[in-house]
Amino acid sequence: MQPNILFLFADDLRFDVLGAVGAGEVETPNIDRLAAGGTAFTRASIPGGTCGAVCMPSRAMLHTGRTLFHLDRSGQTIPTEHRMMGELFQEHGYDCFGTGKWHNGRESYARSFNSGAEIFFGGMSDHWNVPAYNYDPEGQYDARLPFVTDPSSDNVITWRDCDHMHLGKHSSELFSEAVIRFLGGRELNRSFFAYVSYMAPHDPRTMPKRFLNMYDPDFQKLPENFLGGHPFDNGDLKVRDECLAGFPRDPYEVRRHIAEYYAMITHLDFEIGRVLDELDRSGLSDDTIIVFAGDNGLALGQHGLMGKQNCYEHSVRVPLIFSGPGIPKNERRDAFAYLLDIYPTLCDLTGIAVPDSVEGSSLMPLMQDPHAKNRNSTFHAYEGYQRAVGDERYKLIEYHVNGRRNTQLFDLDTDPWESRNRVGDGELADTLASLRRILERYRDAWDDDKSKWGREFWNGWEDVRS
Repeated sequence: MQPNILFLFADDLRFDVLGAVGAGEVETPNIDRLAAGGTAFTRASIPGGTCGAVCMPSRAMLHTGRTLFHLDRSGQTIPTEHRMMGELFQEHGYDCFGTGKWHNGRESYARSFNSGAEIFFGGMSDHWNVPAYNYDPEGQYDARLPFVTDPSSDNVITWRDCDHMHLGKHSSELFSEAVIRFLGGRELNRSFFAYVSYMAPHDPRTMPKRFLNMYDPDFQKLPENFLGGHPFDNGDLKVRDECLAGFPRDPYEVRRHIAEYYAMITHLDFEIGRVLDELDRSGLSDDTIIVFAGDNGLALGQHGLMGKQNCYEHSVRVPLIFSGPGIPKNERRDAFAYLLDIYPTLCDLTGIAVPDSVEGSSLMPLMQDPHAKNRNSTFHAYEGYQRAVGDERYKLIEYHVNGRRNTQLFDLDTDPWESRNRVGDGELADTLASLRRILERYRDAWDDDKSKWGREFWNGWEDVRS
């Protein structure tokens, strides 16, 4: 039999907060256990987003292996010619199960999975009241609940488009229990692909109190690049995420956000531990590839920002861990990787041919050779406002907002917090010119200039080059 696959996906989880592979500020013993048993890619990232809901294109790239400007409407739907990961595994005999958040169209969910439970398409009020669907093989999901009454209050909560709503059960627990039921009740003579898409640690940041009590806001450190506000208009300073905290940013309010964020991550880690324990109990661990990743990062006070609608490291870099058969244990790789590389990597690990529609590169050669690389730079974008490229050392971010251009150049070796803009440094003039040429090559290779977001950004670019 081919190896099983368990995919654990977090929402808004930054790359640098985990215990084993980050700064060690957050208690994540179960994710650390995955890192100890596998290979972590410490420079994994997303290409960015073409809408404020960055998670939508991020998830579309994950499930199709396609690049940012080769999606349909920012990933709102997935065309049938784009072979989805779960769709491919089904064709090769896998039992494909999904639970949790889905952001890429209801029809595509039915294509990707042949079973599922507690499916969330949106409409959440908070993590304790999740409107969820049962699996619908037709992909219609047209169930109707006129209303649900919360017994703990006098409020009547209306949910028109769901099968049921869970009151008083946290989303992380809800989705973990769904996959635990699947693991405990499945046929043992068929390989599975189980996709668990958590909503944590996305806001609203609520969790059981015992986890919140672990992190006192008074003792949380502000990031070194904390600012009261972003130094210039980046195009989306008042997008939803940025309005979660006041202007200018208050240090204590940001420390409170950080404490709640850390508490949500530790709670998520606890629930992931329950899933891993069930995998052990069922005798499936030795035959299961586990992938742990996040869909995008989050600023939380860095650069005066709160969200992920930017191209800084805190928002485009994500955790990525592979664990299981055929994967080196307790290894780290600093080669560049995208989430869209996960699809072809799992194809290689399971011996399935990569579909022609997939544009990512397998990370399996990097696992086998710690010195191997599959790209020398990364490209990032946000709507029509921002473009960025990074090489082994330097990072360039270009902005085009309301006809005004801004440029930032960072030396990540000496300035990992991206605090000191070196664009006016004569010693780096050649570096700036080189990175701009790389940016243009990505424009052409990824068809950025053919997208509505690219046309907006590249307008007047030659004036900048001159």
